[in-house]
Amino acid sequence: MSSPQPGGRLAALSLAALGVVYGDIGTSPLYTMKEIFAGSHPVPLSHANILGILSLVLWSLLVVVAFKYVTIIMRADNKGEGGIMALMALVLHHAKSRQQVALLMLLGLFGAALFYGDSIITPAISVLSAVEGLGIATPALTPYIVPLSLTVLFGLFVMQKHGTEKVGALFGPVMVLWFLVLGVLGVREIVQNPPVLAALNPWHAVQFFAANPLLGFLALGGSVLALTGGEALYADMGHFGRRPIQLAWFSLVLPALVLNYFGQGALLLRNPQAIANPFYLLAPGWALLPMVLLATLATVIASQAVISGAYSITRQAIQLGYVPRMAILHTSSREIGQIYLPAVNWALLVAVALLVVGFGSSGKLAAAYGIAVTGTMVITTILTVMVARQQWHWSPLKCTLILGSLLLVDCAYFGANAFKLFEGGWFPLAMGLLIFTVMTTWKRGRELVHDKLAADGMPLTQFVELMAPAVPRVQGTAIFMTSDLLSTPHALLHSMKHYKSLHERVVLLKAEVADMPHVPAAERVRVEALGEQFYRVQVVFGFMDEPDVPLALEQCAAQGLALEMMDTSFFLGRETLIPKVGAGLMSRWREKLFLTMFRNAGAASSYFKLPPNRVVELGSQLAL
Repeated sequence: MSSPQPGGRLAALSLAALGVVYGDIGTSPLYTMKEIFAGSHPVPLSHANILGILSLVLWSLLVVVAFKYVTIIMRADNKGEGGIMALMALVLHHAKSRQQVALLMLLGLFGAALFYGDSIITPAISVLSAVEGLGIATPALTPYIVPLSLTVLFGLFVMQKHGTEKVGALFGPVMVLWFLVLGVLGVREIVQNPPVLAALNPWHAVQFFAANPLLGFLALGGSVLALTGGEALYADMGHFGRRPIQLAWFSLVLPALVLNYFGQGALLLRNPQAIANPFYLLAPGWALLPMVLLATLATVIASQAVISGAYSITRQAIQLGYVPRMAILHTSSREIGQIYLPAVNWALLVAVALLVVGFGSSGKLAAAYGIAVTGTMVITTILTVMVARQQWHWSPLKCTLILGSLLLVDCAYFGANAFKLFEGGWFPLAMGLLIFTVMTTWKRGRELVHDKLAADGMPLTQFVELMAPAVPRVQGTAIFMTSDLLSTPHALLHSMKHYKSLHERVVLLKAEVADMPHVPAAERVRVEALGEQFYRVQVVFGFMDEPDVPLALEQCAAQGLALEMMDTSFFLGRETLIPKVGAGLMSRWREKLFLTMFRNAGAASSYFKLPPNRVVELGSQLAL
């Protein structure tokens, strides 16, 4: 992320952030109150209960979103980048033992996997809840809700290729209008029933839990819907930066949300029958259809928040070695975090469409939503505790009082949603487990391939001493990409076997990714001369850097290795993996999964921006 911008740039980024980051939490009023009072565990409509729930929603927004995410967790940025993968990398950087590394890595990966579940559920529930307003306006249109929702979602995913900044610039003004309308509708009803403002006092929430302990606990499963999107604020921080997101939250988003929730509460106090759809019934009759249109636009934007977050997390996972390489397209020349991943985009579209057709209504999806959101919230807080202790140097007492209290809140929300496991809550857990399995299988498989290549290799120093002096040389420079600079690359051995010669200069190049988002250009390359015109070159990228190897190699000249690209060839090894029955290193089904991913992974040449006319691939077979 670029450095904070003053004046007009900050305002422009705040507007764009409204159009990308706040759509998710901004559309929660569409379904939250309805789910609490008419969902799977309905709270009876009484004066005390309505005030208690309003107080619970208000203080949850203040404590969980405003205090925890916007104020505390957004400080846990990995040099400008947010999201659970960036947080995991930050924590692993300070881990003190292998056991701690393994535990934190697994925790972070499962949190990221749950976020993908959220990225699938959010578009489905948001767009469905908006289009369902047509059933309130004209019941005859009810059969068309699912087809119309699918049409809207298809249009959203098609738009993604135009980029986050352009989409945000288009959606930003719409979201400003949306939040203003939320506030106006809320004020309109609050004015008619001012006693609802008593819910500003947190004592009403305390009384509600005291009078209804079990019901109050179950009500957390519905009230957490008001907090959806908090994780997206953090995941999308790299797109816009901390300051624009914080400015938009405190100046517009939070006031509008509170006014609308209180307006819905005032309406229910006056007319309990409005529970059929308290959001849409806040609007006057003449405004119902325009509200459906505006809500549909707003829910499209809500989907944008988690889609952008999914792009960011996927890119980080690729760089950190948990996901196979895939095409990453940059959509902005100014903001490096604004990207588009076609494979992720279309996979999300298919999953969202299946979810819309399978569940069919926002009410049925609400149960699935809570577990994905609260599971990620719990894991993020645990990882933040580690950051607070290791990097912020908080005392154990301060961590316990602040983050420990927030973790208890998160666990309470997660526990309440666990009761919805068989009502739809199984979906995000199943999706999370699937993605977690894919990530860990890829990581483990790559480690096995690396170990196998290293075991079958020849020490590089031995090769340089014994073989290099006796082999004829040809003009030019050969760069062999390798993951182990101590061993002779298989591609080099195969090249010498076939061509019976070596190039005039031979460079062994290792490109690796550090656990920080960006590495300065001056620190990116290290060159070591081995003699006999052999060189070891190590190129280090941050996990949010563009992995452009030819550009990075320009830094070699300052260290005594000037490279002319037109006289340089890149040699890459392409392994064909053969499953080895009875090896016992991976279970049979995981081995098949890894082999499938390995065969379909993106080419290293395009990923590292190697010039296509300068690349030579040498194949070999490897028993896994």
